[in-house]
Amino acid sequence: MSERRKFIKGSLAAAAVVAAGSASSALAMPKSCPKSCPTANPSLTGIIYSKANPGKWEKKVGGHAPQVTVADGKVTVLTNHGMSEKHYIVRHTLVLTDGTVAGEKTFSPSDEKAESVFDLPADYKGRIIATSFCNLHDFWVTPAQV
Repeated sequence: MSERRKFIKGSLAAAAVVAAGSASSALAMPKSCPKSCPTANPSLTGIIYSKANPGKWEKKVGGHAPQVTVADGKVTVLTNHGMSEKHYIVRHTLVLTDGTVAGEKTFSPSDEKAESVFDLPADYKGRIIATSFCNLHDFWVTPAQV
């Protein structure tokens, strides 16, 4: 279990890098890379995935890339993914532009769905990154603008 915690903490640090910089430079490179992706960060290849850059998980996007909805100072993160002992969403995190973690929620396999709601800081404007970690299909991010 401590290895999972270390991975999640490392993933949060990677998400902060994504939030602070260009998302495309930290996300998993598409299959056609590296030649066609000169700005991709090779040290993070295969670590962070997104709808735009699903890497080896391109058939898993619909159930792994978090969906983000912003309304009334709240961010709802939904990962449309089944929840079972063998395969489930472990965690959601919301990261602000400066790398601040605005919220986090850990799930268990017995949860009905992977959905979380986070409060934004008062009058927050800027970029946010929602993260979703699957126990089998790695760490996914979805950027959004508030």
